[in-house]
Amino acid sequence: MSATEEEPISFLRPTTVPRILRVAASPKTVEFDLSRSALVVVDMQNDFLHPEGWFPAKGIDAGPLLEAVPVVERLTNLLRGLRVPIIWLNWGIRPDCANIPYGVVERGTSYGSKPPGYGDESASGRGRILVKGDWGSETIDDLTVGDEDLTIYKHRLSGFWDSELDSVLRKKGITTLLFAGVNIDRCVFSTLQDASFLGYDCIMVEDACATSSPDFVVQAVKYLMHMLYGVCTTYENILKGTGGE
Repeated sequence: MSATEEEPISFLRPTTVPRILRVAASPKTVEFDLSRSALVVVDMQNDFLHPEGWFPAKGIDAGPLLEAVPVVERLTNLLRGLRVPIIWLNWGIRPDCANIPYGVVERGTSYGSKPPGYGDESASGRGRILVKGDWGSETIDDLTVGDEDLTIYKHRLSGFWDSELDSVLRKKGITTLLFAGVNIDRCVFSTLQDASFLGYDCIMVEDACATSSPDFVVQAVKYLMHMLYGVCTTYENILKGTGGE
């Protein structure tokens, strides 16, 4: 190219050298490429986990959910160190709920009964419930959000519906998704199912997930994972696969 030639428009994509990780999992051991993987951490935010958040105000015991917090912290630190993108997927709605169906809004308010629901002022005075930019929509302080991490907001159980999640992942060349967060049977599983439908390979890190639902619900999710949607593993299995202890 001569000095006077115009620089071309480039449609070239970054190439990656495969970094294969083999991890014990159920129903079978899994191999995946770290260079084409991302961790999606679902709903680890104030309105669900903080004592002054929406869930505790509704009388929901956040204790079982908090059990996942230290595991999520270890998992995100481990994968961040392996250059795996971390996606924090949080509820973050419009304050007027204009794009949320009436049935979803009603479900969020226990069909109109108290306590308040989506977009209402929180009982603790911490802002509006799950509204993007307000306290309740933000990741809890007990978890480290790295400078290179991405936060994506959603307004459905599934993070893929009417959001930029899919386009962000595809631009990064991601083909495998690891999942952590709460609730394992609601937003985690809904997002994972949609990921599978969209062609992503799915790995649920089960000890980095939690729920306030009964244990039989968790067992049903694991059964469906084994039958249809991917594999389940643990933080310790991933750590061992990387050669850590």
